[in-house]
Amino acid sequence: MSIKLLAVELYRAQQNVGHIEAQLEVTPLNALDVVREELRQAQAELRQLRKMLDDKKVSSSLKTHSRLY
Repeated sequence: MSIKLLAVELYRAQQNVGHIEAQLEVTPLNALDVVREELRQAQAELRQLRKMLDDKKVSSSLKTHSRLY
């Protein structure tokens, strides 16, 4: 997956987490567990995408750096 595509997916995941966090504020007590689980899953996806993007950036910079020598 390209860096650009990962960045787009990361942005989408950030928006999703923000949306769920806002939803959590107005969720009735009897549905809180469901929304918390949804938030936990969305945050896990966000962390995974961040790691993938960071790894891709490091890998890309190493390739660029090694071509200089």
